[in-house]
Amino acid sequence: MKTKLLALAMLLGSMSVVAQNPYIALEGATEGAEGVVVSLPRTILAVDVTVEHDVTLAGPYARYAQKFLGVRAPLTDKSVYAVKSARVSLLDDEEFLAAPQLPAAAQLSEQLYARAEGEFSRLQADKNSSTVRTLEEAAEEAASTIFSLRRHRLELITGEAGENVFGEGLNAALEEIARQEQLYLELFLGKHVVTTSTSRFVVYPDAGNRQYIVCRFSEGSGLLPENDLSGDIVLLQIEPTGASIAVPETSPKESNAVSCRVAAPATCAVICGGREYSRSVLPLFEFGRTVKIALPRRK
Repeated sequence: MKTKLLALAMLLGSMSVVAQNPYIALEGATEGAEGVVVSLPRTILAVDVTVEHDVTLAGPYARYAQKFLGVRAPLTDKSVYAVKSARVSLLDDEEFLAAPQLPAAAQLSEQLYARAEGEFSRLQADKNSSTVRTLEEAAEEAASTIFSLRRHRLELITGEAGENVFGEGLNAALEEIARQEQLYLELFLGKHVVTTSTSRFVVYPDAGNRQYIVCRFSEGSGLLPENDLSGDIVLLQIEPTGASIAVPETSPKESNAVSCRVAAPATCAVICGGREYSRSVLPLFEFGRTVKIALPRRK
């Protein structure tokens, strides 16, 4: 009996490597040197959906852009969401327990690509005058400042001004002029802010279900809960391939054997609005089979 337990302990030690293999895992109860271990192989899928949020903010002087600058500018704010990509991967129990917030669609990463802050810069009021300017007058003054900055830049570049400004000093001056010009231009042309974020959703596959509503999506609101009917369905579709890996099975009558669950490859696709954003083949225990594998015998 001690020899069998030792052999089983050796097998369990070697199966620690096998357990990391997503295609096979111990199943059922086994008795080892540390007692009885119960294993129930399961697959946890992580669906990562990346969404881009494109925001255009109209400038306070947008209506005067054509008059003072000769260009057209957006007159209203605009906010649009778009699904950029998706990814399906295996999530092991350790990862899942380490991040219990994942089922609630945790934010994994957020990268901001913003040209400026959310508020527009304000022109400094003329302290020598108590006159309150109209919006059009303020826009005209801002346009005049833009043209003035451009003249100063040209004079610096051509050497007509700033004869003692050269090298790094010249570069710093040109950068500051460009920065100020951008701030004034935004008062007319507005701002453009693009944000990308990735949300994770956890799915537990079931052999009796091939389709799962991961969440919903709308261009106006982005990702939504799966029960929010105002958005399109973000669907995870699973199709078993019918193939299976070969394992050295033993006779069902063999007493010196353990039960193992062999996962079956399945095609996992993420679909939204009729478009497929991801397709990958992953091993799923739920569509696999149970086999008997003989324990090694000690000589």
